[in-house]
Amino acid sequence: MRIGVVAPARTVTREAAARMSAFMALTYPGHEIVFHPQCFLEEGHFAGPDNVRAAAFLEFANDPAFDAIWFARGGYGSNRILHTIMPQIGLAARNKTYIGYSDMGFMLGALYARRIGRQAHGSMSSSMGRNDTGEDAGWVLDWLIDGGRKGLEPSLLTDRRPAAAFNLSILAALIGTPWLPDLTDHVLMIEEVDEPLYRIDRMLFQMAHATQLKGVAGIRLGQVTAIKDNGEAEGNYNFGETLEQMITRWCGEMGVPYLGRAEIGHVRLNRVVPFGVA
Repeated sequence: MRIGVVAPARTVTREAAARMSAFMALTYPGHEIVFHPQCFLEEGHFAGPDNVRAAAFLEFANDPAFDAIWFARGGYGSNRILHTIMPQIGLAARNKTYIGYSDMGFMLGALYARRIGRQAHGSMSSSMGRNDTGEDAGWVLDWLIDGGRKGLEPSLLTDRRPAAAFNLSILAALIGTPWLPDLTDHVLMIEEVDEPLYRIDRMLFQMAHATQLKGVAGIRLGQVTAIKDNGEAEGNYNFGETLEQMITRWCGEMGVPYLGRAEIGHVRLNRVVPFGVA
């Protein structure tokens, strides 16, 4: 298998790319990972200008020599290139696997909505740290190359329904746009990072009342990490409800069951959730 890496949002370091290349050489020596030079560009917040990031994605996605696109990093920016890349998707791009999470939910959602290839929520190719054992990167490669199950979100084997997973902020931004896929009969998994509880509650309101999400089979809550204070000068974290109470209440308004937790999110051991696989 030949895996291509592009960065539709933020840049990655050459050190991070070297760590992942070395890890793959050790664990899957018969396979190849290729980081596009665009991954290392810097244009303010972004890994190069919008047109350059779009061109890099299309170059690798439309190249039949690559079997999969493993996104480099999240951050912010992939939504800015959707209108450019989607009309230029070629036949080769339709036979690939695309994997990432966080801001890459824009890419995964838009591709899944158009049934272009197969998608999965999972750790990204720059995820390994200096003292990282590479367990979640190994889960991605095991699933991607060998079709292994050891890194899958465990509830997939019990829910036995199609699933999809998104960062809640990305999901909220997708609602009302043509890039949100039809998630009828899917278990929808959500996770979040770096948000105060009142914003999380507000995004859950949007999810619960979005007409585009009517028909989902249920909701699972992943990790919600690095919760910020609610804006008060004294740094008040007391929102008055726990996350479990919040998600249960909004699922009630949505009219769908709250199915419990999921092992996904901005954490070291981030499980793999293939989209649409029962």
